[in-house]
Amino acid sequence: MTNELPMDIRVAVVADIAEMHRVRMSVRENILRDASKIRIEHYRQMLDEQGRGWVCEMDGRIVGFTVADLARQNLWALFVEPGYEGRGIGRRLHEAALDWLFESGATAVWMSTTADTRAERFYKAANWQYAGRQPNGEVRFEMRRGRRHAPPCGKPYL
Repeated sequence: MTNELPMDIRVAVVADIAEMHRVRMSVRENILRDASKIRIEHYRQMLDEQGRGWVCEMDGRIVGFTVADLARQNLWALFVEPGYEGRGIGRRLHEAALDWLFESGATAVWMSTTADTRAERFYKAANWQYAGRQPNGEVRFEMRRGRRHAPPCGKPYL
């Protein structure tokens, strides 16, 4: 028997933005050094116009979220609050976003993250393919529809 709290993954709504941003600002890796680069209107634009988001709630509070940008065919954000990592939250959010992107017609999607982080290892384990460096130094990964459910060498997601 586990002492884990039940988790609920649901589509994000505009009313969730403040909590999503709180989670974003709480992370220990991929730290947003300039908080003005990601503002409330960016989340709103993603949720209302360009894509869709999902949140993970545990014990009545948001502890993780993801946002998929269909316009750019991009995984715009995927963050889990410290203290809730390693429980499968990121994996479930990741799958929700990819399911939606590919069901919505994307054949290939991309994302970027800071090099040498848990996030980079997570995406490699989830079968994302390295696609070079972004101008800001982040590593870029791509995922094609047919490759997404086959992690290399049977490695589990983090």
